[in-house]
Amino acid sequence: MKQVFHEIEINTNGQKLYDFTSEVKKWIKKNEFFNGIINLSILHTSASLIIQENADPDVQKDILSFFNKLVPMDRSYIHDTEGKDDMPAHLKTILTSTHLSLSIKNNDLILGTWQGLYLFEHRIEKHIRKINFHFIGN
Repeated sequence: MKQVFHEIEINTNGQKLYDFTSEVKKWIKKNEFFNGIINLSILHTSASLIIQENADPDVQKDILSFFNKLVPMDRSYIHDTEGKDDMPAHLKTILTSTHLSLSIKNNDLILGTWQGLYLFEHRIEKHIRKINFHFIGN
């Protein structure tokens, strides 16, 4: 049994879903993790992690549209220190997740056929986002 930590950075350029599935799979293969659990944590409060369809880009467009309607950038919030997207970004993070835990079996990440791992950027400006990987297993 072992534990291994790793961190990646993803440069974002506005509200969008950023696929990082391949980075996770490469790290698993490179380190020869056979069976275990990987916990992924985004180290921010205005972006989140989601598992979502990776086949049809229209799904991502609809997700963005839905969240922008659900949590509009209308300046009705008290907290707006960093602009009109500041509080809406925090609320979107609450509605999604900052952590994902996934199984690894036979040196492969267990995901469904059309599933991918995404950083869901809620801010409209560029950011450098950090995601922590924590593997536990053999």
